[in-house]
Amino acid sequence: MPAPPDVLYRDGLILVVDKPAGIAVHAGPSGGPSLEDTFKELRYGLPRAPALAHRLDRDTSGCLVLGRHPKALRRVGKLFQEGRVRKTYWAVVRGQPPEKTGRIDFPLLKTSTKDGGWRMVVSPDGQESISDYRVLGTSEDGTSWLEINPRTGRTHQIRVHCAQSGFPILGDPWYGIPADREKGSSIALHLHARGVTLPLYPKKDPIAVASPVPTAMVSAFAQCGFTETLHSSNE
Repeated sequence: MPAPPDVLYRDGLILVVDKPAGIAVHAGPSGGPSLEDTFKELRYGLPRAPALAHRLDRDTSGCLVLGRHPKALRRVGKLFQEGRVRKTYWAVVRGQPPEKTGRIDFPLLKTSTKDGGWRMVVSPDGQESISDYRVLGTSEDGTSWLEINPRTGRTHQIRVHCAQSGFPILGDPWYGIPADREKGSSIALHLHARGVTLPLYPKKDPIAVASPVPTAMVSAFAQCGFTETLHSSNE
């Protein structure tokens, strides 16, 4: 079983934990270990374990919101459904967007693959999908550091939007360049859920939580100008 994730924020309603890359948040159809297996260790005196308020991909690290009891989960779930939660992702991409800021709005559709799996594709029959980005830095070797705010929450949205736009995320094993898709590639997906902001309490300022950049990603971000000295030990 995996170790419990670090807790970045805790109050009576929610936890925000620091999800490591490389582990699923919940068990899929084939089973196997997941982050949910550790939630019973995050009760902090409550009778029930917290539960997922949203999802992150297996290979994505960073801020993950949990509801501490059913009433809290419904309250937080409503904020997500209404689009009132601001999610901020950082990514290192191959190439550079043509503009410093922009919006990507390719509609996305989940399709089956020949091997019995699935993937997301751009299709006029897909669901509306919107991602806003800005370039925070670039490197001499042709990579860019992007801040991305998804306005919708489709599966693999940021990954497909970046790839379709001509600047795939570094290390993406599904939508990246051929070298990144090769089995056994040693380059991790450089997509990090950097921050989340939730207007949870009407008479208080929104809760803003940030996750440190994982060790495995620091070098690529630093080449693009990232200078934060503190970073997570998550690999």
